Amino acid sequence: MLIWVLTGLIPPGAIARQTVVSSPDSLTLFDKIRNRQIPVAIYKPRSGKAKIVIFSHGYGQNRPGTYLAYSYLNEYLASKGYFVISIQHELSTDSLIPSSGIPQVVRRPFWERGAENILFVINELKRTNPELDFKHITLIGHSNGADMTALFPQTYPGIIDKIITLDNRRMPLPRTASPKVYSLRSSDQPADEGVLPNEAEQQKYGIKIIKLPNTIHNDMDDHANNRQRNEIREYVLSFLND
Repeated sequence: MLIWVLTGLIPPGAIARQTVVSSPDSLTLFDKIRNRQIPVAIYKPRSGKAKIVIFSHGYGQNRPGTYLAYSYLNEYLASKGYFVISIQHELSTDSLIPSSGIPQVVRRPFWERGAENILFVINELKRTNPELDFKHITLIGHSNGADMTALFPQTYPGIIDKIITLDNRRMPLPRTASPKVYSLRSSDQPADEGVLPNEAEQQKYGIKIIKLPNTIHNDMDDHANNRQRNEIREYVLSFLND
């Protein structure tokens, strides 16, 4: 399997000097069909027909505000001109994800609900922000949110342009050239068998998988130190610009 291991970290402060565009606007959307609230945080660029990034957080055991735990990345992407919307996928009234059983079976309904949340948000944006660039939608997710991200284009094809997963471990990545597929991998938690494409699949479809040797799975959110943050931001931006 072709996994790129890059040890040269970006110097501290190289990205930290970027100006944050604005604090996020937090609001709660409501899906009448599913009778479900969907809290979101919106990080807006200054102006222009912005490309869209939709972010899905890692599993937070239904804690409110988990969708705000990746501000270092979402604020940075907004400062680079992207319209970023981060979704709170879990509500306090939801059932917890089962701790036993085959993950691909017992967690699938939670990923499907996340995919439905993403689709609803995209449709809402089309209604409320028609000026955005809907030809270039990128999904980014961490851990359980990355599993949702990997599932979405396989359930709803033809909607998004790219996916970027931060350590999805259970849901297989799409084997496809469209949407484009990118993944950053932690140093400590391997993916289940079949989740990552093999070397031949990566070359065939142009999939990029990069291992971060100095970042563990749980340090991909705002727990990341400055060097980790800088590295993740640089890779994500390079994927977006690819």
